[in-house]
Amino acid sequence: MSKEKKMVFWLIGLAVFLAVLNALAGVLLPFVAGLAIAYFLDPIADKLEGWGASRSVATALIVAGFFIIVIGALFVLFPLLQAQIIHLVSMLPDLVEKARAYAQPFIERLQSDLAPDALDRLKSAAGSYAGTAIKWFSGLIGGIWKGGLAFFNLLSLVIITPVVAFYLLRDYDAIVGWVDNYLPRGARQTIHEQARAIDDAIAGFVRGQASVCLVLATWYGASLTVVGLQSGLLVGLGAGAISFIPYVGAATGLTIGVSIALVQFSAWQPIVAVGLIFIIGQTAESYVLTPRLVGDRIGLHPVWIIFALLAGGALLGFTGVLLAVPMAAIIGVLIRFALSRYLDSPLFSGGIEQK
Repeated sequence: MSKEKKMVFWLIGLAVFLAVLNALAGVLLPFVAGLAIAYFLDPIADKLEGWGASRSVATALIVAGFFIIVIGALFVLFPLLQAQIIHLVSMLPDLVEKARAYAQPFIERLQSDLAPDALDRLKSAAGSYAGTAIKWFSGLIGGIWKGGLAFFNLLSLVIITPVVAFYLLRDYDAIVGWVDNYLPRGARQTIHEQARAIDDAIAGFVRGQASVCLVLATWYGASLTVVGLQSGLLVGLGAGAISFIPYVGAATGLTIGVSIALVQFSAWQPIVAVGLIFIIGQTAESYVLTPRLVGDRIGLHPVWIIFALLAGGALLGFTGVLLAVPMAAIIGVLIRFALSRYLDSPLFSGGIEQK
């Protein structure tokens, strides 16, 4: 088979895979979540198996321990977070009023300096852009909801995901071996090399970034609680949880935390302390946590990650958000492989005649 025919074959296979993925997006969430858990826990299962435990026993212990920890954490945190959510919602009118008071002098200055027709055009443009932004954001959230929890309620998600995670983790090595048996023999070594590169990228990001998010959530939540910020635990855990999106976690937490502090505190020291907590967290993430826990081997640019998350959410809902980073890692590895082949080809070196 010529190279052109091989390329067409792989492109058709990719197109069919994406079409099936899009068609089944509404039912994939528990299976994608179970696959993510199995992939995350596979090194632990391998280690227990190396110590003499059977794969089934190791899988049962790991999956049970994982979900016991998760459910236990939810039982502990839910009452605290529920109270803080209610309190934060009750603070929203004060936050809006405070923001209006800060913006009022600027608005008055703007009204006095601008001509009436320019002010009208500015209001019209601002309303148009705001409406577009709200429509886009609500569409994204609606797509995530429709593609995620609208089909499976939370109860079914909790029931199906552990079962999927157990079977995938138990049969993980067998599944990998089964796929390996059907790889084309001529390209087997190349596929193995790229699969290892993809595994390094995904593992480096998922496992490393999960550790980073856990450390940051603990730091933000504990520090804001010590400072005395109302709803500080909720803000801190939320900022830590979304820290896998570069700079978004710290920026969001800083904005919300300082806004709450401005309403709550009359002295400037606690407000500055809240800001410093997020600055310290972001600095530690950039210079200590990410280099040590994630490393630079993943090859995923922050802008590429943000784009992948937004595109995944818009296309496949919450399932797309879960698949975004792995797919971004796979595409990144394949692009680098294609570029390396191009740099070694006569097309780049000028070895073919130009017509």
